[in-house]
Amino acid sequence: MVGKREIFSSGRTKSSTPSNNRRQSSNAQSNSRPSTSDLESGLYTQSNGNDAANGNTPGISHEAESQEARNVLSDGLDGDKPKLWRFRDAANTALEDQRREEMKEALMGGINRDNLEEFRKSDEELKGIKNKKVRKFYENQNESLNDWLEVDALVKAVADDVLESMDPDPDKDGDNERGGGLQQEGGNIHSFLPEDEKERRQTAEKKAKWAININVIANIALLAGKIAAVFSSGSLSLLASTVDSALDLLCTLIVWTTNRIVAWRLKTLQRKFPVGRRRLEPLGILVFSILMVVSFLQILQESVEKIMPLKGTADALPAIAVAAMGATILVKGIIWFGCTPIKTTQVQALAQDCKTDVIFNTLSLLFPFIGYKADIWWLDPVGAGLLSLFIIYDWSSTCFENITRLSGQACDPALEKKLLYLAYRFSPIVDGFKSLTAYHAGDGIWVEYDVLLKEDTKLHRSHDIAETLQYCAEGLDEVDRAFVTTDYSAGGPTGHAQDAG
Repeated sequence: MVGKREIFSSGRTKSSTPSNNRRQSSNAQSNSRPSTSDLESGLYTQSNGNDAANGNTPGISHEAESQEARNVLSDGLDGDKPKLWRFRDAANTALEDQRREEMKEALMGGINRDNLEEFRKSDEELKGIKNKKVRKFYENQNESLNDWLEVDALVKAVADDVLESMDPDPDKDGDNERGGGLQQEGGNIHSFLPEDEKERRQTAEKKAKWAININVIANIALLAGKIAAVFSSGSLSLLASTVDSALDLLCTLIVWTTNRIVAWRLKTLQRKFPVGRRRLEPLGILVFSILMVVSFLQILQESVEKIMPLKGTADALPAIAVAAMGATILVKGIIWFGCTPIKTTQVQALAQDCKTDVIFNTLSLLFPFIGYKADIWWLDPVGAGLLSLFIIYDWSSTCFENITRLSGQACDPALEKKLLYLAYRFSPIVDGFKSLTAYHAGDGIWVEYDVLLKEDTKLHRSHDIAETLQYCAEGLDEVDRAFVTTDYSAGGPTGHAQDAG
């Protein structure tokens, strides 16, 4: 009762309002509440009336307990993280490392290469197969096995370094505690390729460079001889051959120049062309093919004009013309047979070009020679017209091929199977693949994967899977760019607006 009366009477005698009481209570609480900085630094400890009862001075007790808190949370070195924080970071890093190791083990042990080799047919076995269709089937199967083994070696070589490069700053303190191969190589994937694949690409590049240089030197020498022969003869077939050699040299120079420009690593060009300049080469060939068609249309017109009078005389070819044409056939034939065994895209294109030159120059020599010997005056202009039609058709096909590739033509089925096998190599760590789209962006291929994962998959796992697949795809020689998206349902949208194209 005493306590109640005191409270009641104090409420009557004091002239303070309820708001004043609340303000005073709030001030009292704020004075007793520790600041956030005190809590984080460990300078605050809760005290009560027992301090005085125990003979402890409140201020001294706080300082002693604060020092003890510092000793628990820190190892005594200025600027170091608290022990509890460092333990948490180390635990999280260890869990991430364990997760990535499990992913690497699943990718590394996915395929038994010896089992694939059992399906290969040797050259002797292929020669023993009489049926051409059956032999062709096994030849294609050998090519598929080569592609699959290349993909398998690529995944084993690249995936390890790519996964090690993920999340170099696991504790998010701004300092990279670890770094993988991608950080060391500046994002370049070539260094991670298998040694035999790197050696194969370097050898192919070296052989292609030698073949192109030899072809350029030969074209310059042969063109000089043909120009001298044209001025000593009025043969339209010889003129057509000379124009073909001149434009062929121009084409080679265009390819050489664009390759040099593509290889430049200037920062200004990298900012201006953020995804590279690989499409400059097909654009150059496209422009050149148009020039080639227009030039031979002029020769075709001259051939028709020479035939229209329906009379004329057959002229003999001078010795210099025969020598120039014969030298062209011989040199181009040697380059053709020398390039045929080299199975690279550039060298095979050069071999095909030399083969065409051999046929073209042989006919250019035969038409006027036979016309003179048989006294058929119209055979030379007719031959020049036929050769012009052949060149127009050939380079029109080249022009159309480059247009379709620059427009996004689908890749060939063999390469699509190779890319599909790359997706299959990731089957141990994904639930499936929703779609695979591969198309040309010039000579190179751009590929899009849509990966299926469980809907509760963590973001870091989804990211690591998608980006590892992306780097592995871009490690293939045929692929310029790869894009990987993730999905959790096979029946959802395709990912692109159907009317966007």
